[in-house]
Amino acid sequence: MDTQKKDKGFTLVELLIVIVILGILSTVTVFAVRGITTRGQESSCRADFRTVQTAAEAYAAQYGTSTALQQIPTTAYAAAAGTANQASAAVAAPAGVTQGASPMATLVSNGFLKNTSTYFWVQPDGSIFHLTDRCNSTNGTGTITGWGA
Repeated sequence: MDTQKKDKGFTLVELLIVIVILGILSTVTVFAVRGITTRGQESSCRADFRTVQTAAEAYAAQYGTSTALQQIPTTAYAAAAGTANQASAAVAAPAGVTQGASPMATLVSNGFLKNTSTYFWVQPDGSIFHLTDRCNSTNGTGTITGWGA
């Protein structure tokens, strides 16, 4: 006549409640983390664009004072895919400028940029093109004059 009840485990209802609570928590966490990554990618694109834009403007400020030096010089230039057709002739370099194979390479070799951009391309005239849809709010490649333009 043992009147004490011995619990040996959890009931099925208790286990189902715990599983439902864990499912709700994991769903909320997944959606919160996805928003953080999207904002991080957008911030990365904005920063990359601003860096390329600043480098092109710094080059123009330092070397673009005469009409003959209005373009970023290159040794051999070919327009990037999806960009406006630019003359493929090499642009003459001002004294002290090391030319690269592209305008972006010229900016890197002269210390205006640390690395070439994966998402943006600079034309000799300083205009900037996005090369992928990742950093493009209009979904396509082409010229931009400012972020989100």
